[in-house]
Amino acid sequence: MLDSIMLGLQFTLIVVGAYQLGLTFFGWYRRKNKAQHAPQKTFAVLVAAHNEEQVIGALIENLKNLDYPKELYDIFVIADNCTDKTAQIARDMGVYACERHNPNLRGKGYAIEWMLKELWKMPRQYDAVVMFDADNLASPDYLRHMNNDLCEGSKVIQAYLDTKNPNDSWITASYAISYFFSNRFWQLPRTNLKLANFLGGTGMCFETGLLKQIGWGATSLVEDLEFSMRCVKLGVKPTFNPDAKVYDEKPLTFRASARQRLRWMQGHFDVCRRYFFVLLWQGIKERNWTKIDAAIYSANVYNFFLGSIVTMAVWFDNVVLGGLHLTKLYEVSPTLFNVVTISIYVLLPISMIMDKASLKTYKYLILYPVFMFSWWPITIYAFFTQNNKQWSHTEHTRVIRLEDMHSKQAG
Repeated sequence: MLDSIMLGLQFTLIVVGAYQLGLTFFGWYRRKNKAQHAPQKTFAVLVAAHNEEQVIGALIENLKNLDYPKELYDIFVIADNCTDKTAQIARDMGVYACERHNPNLRGKGYAIEWMLKELWKMPRQYDAVVMFDADNLASPDYLRHMNNDLCEGSKVIQAYLDTKNPNDSWITASYAISYFFSNRFWQLPRTNLKLANFLGGTGMCFETGLLKQIGWGATSLVEDLEFSMRCVKLGVKPTFNPDAKVYDEKPLTFRASARQRLRWMQGHFDVCRRYFFVLLWQGIKERNWTKIDAAIYSANVYNFFLGSIVTMAVWFDNVVLGGLHLTKLYEVSPTLFNVVTISIYVLLPISMIMDKASLKTYKYLILYPVFMFSWWPITIYAFFTQNNKQWSHTEHTRVIRLEDMHSKQAG
């Protein structure tokens, strides 16, 4: 019976993996000649910040210098349960500092929900709301691209996510490699196939009318994925703009990275539990592949979890028990299995080449498998602690400006 269960899990993982691999073939091209519109949409630019005095100034400076009419956007820093000078720095730099104090409801999701309620009470109303994290930087043309997409009918838009510090350590480089792959072979294929894209936590843009209609309501540890699923459930497709770039700072050490990824996985289990069957059933009943694809995407955390369990069981059977107790699908067609495995890894440098990664980042491809394998224990631990809603803060200790980042990449 155990062998049958393991065989069934292997088959399920292979089918899902084949589907994901099939999607990547639609990420080899990008549509160009997108419609351009004169700046007309107004934006409330929200920055979620908790004790970010070290980096908030660089982001405000960056946002104040965006290539977009200054009268068409305002910047709001959400100083959420701050005990440092974050709010004061925002005021000194001439932007709105909105202080929130609620130690019982901590985390970006709660901060955004509070800020939106405050925003709706203000005299000035905006066409759209965009959201950044305090450690981000945005490309100068970010709002122009959001304006274009809103004018073309998009209601929820995700920018291209890149890494601000890709070569600080093998950890930050691994994040960067993951971003290149995700943008090119996860997000872009869904754009080309007219499926729903998925929000990445920052660089997000929302039409105000939609936010007022359905509310925020995303207060899990992964508010981006949660809001994505809510949109798809309601028939709204988030879109992806690969030309609008947002740069995110990543943790330098493995320990900080593991803590961050544990929070993500705990949140993913929570969201999957609430949306997988709902979206799958709606998709089947409505013959709506967008909803089925979203259900599959929400279950990726279980792919990691079950994949790690199956892999460890197979290794244990081979090394300890002599390989006689479990049937392995890769033994049926080892050539096909190896070709698929190698193809997936080869897509990593291909995505980096296509999106013009810094040459320094390529050397970290050697250590990238270690980073990927480290997801296994993190995901298994997250499965058994998924009811933990404790938000954890990622500290930032230095300032990186857009010009500094570009000069390093050029160097």
